[in-house]
Amino acid sequence: MALRAESSGGAPPARPAGPVPQRPADIGLEQRIARFTAGFSERGGYRTPTDQERRAFVRAFAHLLDGDEEAARTGFAEIDFTLRTVTDATGGRRYAEVADGVSESGHTSRGWGRVYVDLDRPARWSVQVPHPVADSRTELLGARVLRGAPGGVLVLAGAHRDAGEDGTADVAHRDDSVFHGVVEELARRNLPGVQLHGFADESFRGRDAVVSTGAGDSAVADAERLTAALRSDGLEVCTAYSARCKLAGRENEQGRTAADRQSRFLHVELNKTLRGDDRGLDRAAAAITTLTDRWSRR
Repeated sequence: MALRAESSGGAPPARPAGPVPQRPADIGLEQRIARFTAGFSERGGYRTPTDQERRAFVRAFAHLLDGDEEAARTGFAEIDFTLRTVTDATGGRRYAEVADGVSESGHTSRGWGRVYVDLDRPARWSVQVPHPVADSRTELLGARVLRGAPGGVLVLAGAHRDAGEDGTADVAHRDDSVFHGVVEELARRNLPGVQLHGFADESFRGRDAVVSTGAGDSAVADAERLTAALRSDGLEVCTAYSARCKLAGRENEQGRTAADRQSRFLHVELNKTLRGDDRGLDRAAAAITTLTDRWSRR
């Protein structure tokens, strides 16, 4: 029986867009994301985008990656999203933030999420957070991973996974979301990605993490490197790319897309204890950064 995660128990891309309208940032990236996700709940806050809306978002995102700031801003504005520059008060790195123009914090009536793109280096890799709040503190881990190496893109879902009707907000298992459209564009550009999940300790006792390549096998070498980094810190890891493991993410839609395009994709599950405090998040982020740092230099 499949176990559910914790919430239920071609060529390198061009340099990203140059400066976008500056907004003073008096908080760190992690705090900024925490404010955004603070209002997430299981009681609504998600609407499935139309095909036209999803395509419009992805087109604007592609312009951003290509360095066409004006076209990106215009495209996002057409669907009431804003494009601005934020500076991480902790690391000092500048990021383009794509955010819903309806609301600056908490969930919105749409819940399509946010994207952060390193403005100082070309995009080389992504970290994906499909279940913020539901898989507690994965949104904070995503911020730490993004900060850990240059050239990163953070794709953050905009609602609790149970916020939509009939599972529509569970973006890891849907191909009709803005989240999926963005990750699909990254896979089309052959950027490797790591997707963060969380599970309750009792779902897989004795394991701190599960490392998987999802539906494909293009990232086995990456999975082995990440496993080695986690184990070197004393963490117990189930290697779904070489053994039978629970929570292997074989049905993950973004993993399926990566497999279809032979793009590297990792599905990483972390138990609640590891995610429960800052030290645990730092341990996980440090291990993942050993991988993203390699990706940033490819």
